[in-house]
Amino acid sequence: MLRASAEETHSNEAPERSGAAEQSSGDARTDAGKALLGARGFQLQLAEDGWRLSSPDGPGHGDWSDPQREAQISTERTHLIAEPAKKVRQRYVQKDGKCNVHHGNVQETYRYLSDLFTTLVDLRWRLSFLIFTLVYVVNWLFFGLLWWLIALIRGDLLHADEEGWTPCVENLNGFVSAFLFSIETETTIGYGYRVITEKCPEGIVLLLVQAILGSIVNAMMVGCMFVKISQPKNRAETLMFSHKAVISVRDGKLCLMFRVGDLRNSHIVEASIRAKLIRSQQTKEGEFIPLNQTDINIGFDTGDDRLFLVSPLIISHEINEKSPFWEMSQAQIEKEEFEIVVILEGMVEATGMTCQARSSYLDTEVLWGYRFTPVLSLEKGFYEVDYNNFHDIYETNTPSCSAKEMAASLREGELFPHLSPLSPDTKHLPLNPLPLPQPLSESQRKEEGEEEQGERGETNGLAATLGNQP
Repeated sequence: MLRASAEETHSNEAPERSGAAEQSSGDARTDAGKALLGARGFQLQLAEDGWRLSSPDGPGHGDWSDPQREAQISTERTHLIAEPAKKVRQRYVQKDGKCNVHHGNVQETYRYLSDLFTTLVDLRWRLSFLIFTLVYVVNWLFFGLLWWLIALIRGDLLHADEEGWTPCVENLNGFVSAFLFSIETETTIGYGYRVITEKCPEGIVLLLVQAILGSIVNAMMVGCMFVKISQPKNRAETLMFSHKAVISVRDGKLCLMFRVGDLRNSHIVEASIRAKLIRSQQTKEGEFIPLNQTDINIGFDTGDDRLFLVSPLIISHEINEKSPFWEMSQAQIEKEEFEIVVILEGMVEATGMTCQARSSYLDTEVLWGYRFTPVLSLEKGFYEVDYNNFHDIYETNTPSCSAKEMAASLREGELFPHLSPLSPDTKHLPLNPLPLPQPLSESQRKEEGEEEQGERGETNGLAATLGNQP
C-alpha cells in the first residue's frame, strides 16, 4: 500500500514538474520574442533614420540594407509619419457657377409675391408646369361655375325643354356643359353648339370679363414659359473655364492665369471678365469677416478685361503691389485658404440678352510653376482650336519666392537661388534676370553731350549745303 501510494505521489508530481518546465520554457520564449520584437523595432527605427543594418549571417539572411526590404518598411510605415491631409474648403461658388448659399428663416415672404413674374420664372420646371396647368384649370372651373349659376338663377335648367323659353346660353343643361362652354369661350374654340343669346345682359357682361381676364392669363403664363425657355443662363453652358489656375512668370513678373473659351460659333458681344478673392479676414478692431471679397485686377484699368472671345484666351492677373498675392510665396499659398471667383459677362449675339458665366478656384486648384498648353494652331486658311488640350498644363521654371521678394531679387540681379526644380520630363530654358541700366558718371555725361553737339553741327552743315544747291 505504501509503495502504491508513493508511486501515485510520484506520478502526480511528474506532471506538475513537466507543466512547470513547459511554463518556464514558454516564459523564456515570450521574453525572447519580446527581445526580438524590440530589436526589430529598433532596427526599423534605425532603418527609417537612414542607417544600413546587416545580420551576422550575411546579406542573404535578414539583411536590412536590402532595397526591397527598405521599400517595404517605408511603405508599411508611411501612414505613421505622413502629414495630416489639408481640410477641403467649402466652396462659395461651384465649378458650374451655382452659388452655394441657402437663404433660411426668411420672415418677409410676401416680398416674393410683389414680384410674381420673377418668382414664376425662377421656379423649377416641374413646379412651372404644375402652376401653368392649375392656373388654366382653375380659371375655366371658376367661369364655368359662374355660367352655371346664371343659368340656375334665371331658371334655364328648369325650363330647358319648354317651347318659347329663351335661355341665357342655349344647350346648357348642367355644370358639365357650363364648364365646356367656359373652355370654348376662353380658348375661342367656338364649336357652335352652345351659344349666348342677346336676351341675357348678365351673360354678355360675364363674357366680356372672361375674354379680358383670359387674355391676361394667356399673356402672363405664355410669357413666363417663353422667358424661362429663352433664359440666357443656358448660353453659359457653352462657356468654358479651365479646371486649374496657374502661377508663373510673364515678362519678368509673376502672374496668376486661367483660361476661358467659347464653344459656339455665335460669339458673346461686349464680353467682360472680373475676379474676386474670397477669404476670411480679421480687422484691426477684432471684427471677423468670414467671406471677405477683394477685387483682383485682371485689366479693368487698362481695358484688358474687355474680351474678344473668338478663340480661347488666357486671362492674366499681374501680381504687383496692389495684388492680394504680393507677399505670398509658394509655401504660403499652399497653406492659405481662399477661393477665387471668376465672372464672365456679355450679350448673346442671337438674342441680345445679357449672359453671365461663373466659376471658382480653390487654393488647392491654384498651381505654382505651371503654364497652359497652347491650343491654337494654323491650318490651311483658318486657325484650328484643339479643345482636348484646353485644361492641360506643363511645368516651367518659376521662382518659389513671393512677387515682392522676386522684385527685390530682380533689382539685385540675383534670381536663380529661388528657382523651383523642374520635372525630369520638362525641358525649358532657364529664366535670365532682366538687365537694368546703370547710372552714368559726370565725365560720361559730358562726353555724350559733346558728341550730340558735334552731330547737330554736322546735320546743320549738310542741310545748308543741300539748300544752296540749284
